[in-house]
Amino acid sequence: MTVVGPILALILLAALGAWLNPNFLSAANITNVLARSAFIGIIAVGMTFVITAGGLDLSVGSMAAFIAGLMIMVMNAALPSLGVGIPIVLLGMGAALLAGLLAGLLNGLLITRLGIEAFIVTLGSMGIYRSLVTWLADGGTLSLDFQLRSFYQPIYYGGIFGVSWPIIVFGLVAVLGEIVMRSTVFGRWCAAIGSNEQVAKYSSVRVARVRLATYVMLGLLVGLAVIMYVPRLGSASASTGLLWELEAIAAVIIGGTLLKGGFGRVWGTVVGVLILSLIGNILNLTDLVSPYLNGAIQGLIIVLAVILQREGKPGA
Repeated sequence: MTVVGPILALILLAALGAWLNPNFLSAANITNVLARSAFIGIIAVGMTFVITAGGLDLSVGSMAAFIAGLMIMVMNAALPSLGVGIPIVLLGMGAALLAGLLAGLLNGLLITRLGIEAFIVTLGSMGIYRSLVTWLADGGTLSLDFQLRSFYQPIYYGGIFGVSWPIIVFGLVAVLGEIVMRSTVFGRWCAAIGSNEQVAKYSSVRVARVRLATYVMLGLLVGLAVIMYVPRLGSASASTGLLWELEAIAAVIIGGTLLKGGFGRVWGTVVGVLILSLIGNILNLTDLVSPYLNGAIQGLIIVLAVILQREGKPGA
């Protein structure tokens, strides 16, 4: 997939949306699209490193649901002793990041130390996390205390100069991710491992350690995405994070990262996230296609993106 391909697709989608609905380019709609895409975007940045290093993670959506439920339970349990305020929010954030780190570490250790295929490990953990959050919620919904929810909501709805915090955090994560991928030894190691693991080993790259680090990074970013997501609805259930793994992987592949590993670009992933978000937004604003077909369209896009990757090598 060429460098200009994803950007051109994004421009064409924006033009199509503006043509189909005059409200498409309104500030309110654009802000809404960017804020909603921030969760997937943050996760997709981490997924870029995992896929570049030749890995895969199918559990991020279920992991996000479980972490959200755990975060809500921790904050509700601490409410009588801490009360409503910054300390309890910081506690919830810390719990989300710690849970994400441990979840990513567990996936990474099973893959790198026990030698189990990433597909099998993350497929299994996907089912485990989804079942755990369903069990914790007793088949229903885990809800943040009303007072806590009101205090915590500015993390999603607030911001600076009209730009909400999820968009700001997504932007920072994307910039840092691009710097790490392009300008650090870690980024080059990820590409080397994904390109040829044996050659990377002969080049003194600690393959297992680097690959483990990519899964830990992804887990941390899932925790960060949950921190931004929970104040939006203040709840978690078995349907939370549904198909997030599909959207994250689709965004990475659309952006030009090779599914087989060896080449990745974070800025392309950001463009991929925006493309998927615009498609969903266009479906919601128009009667062009039923919004219920969004998942089918995403799956089709993944297939087309992989086909395009086979037609030509990615540019710089």
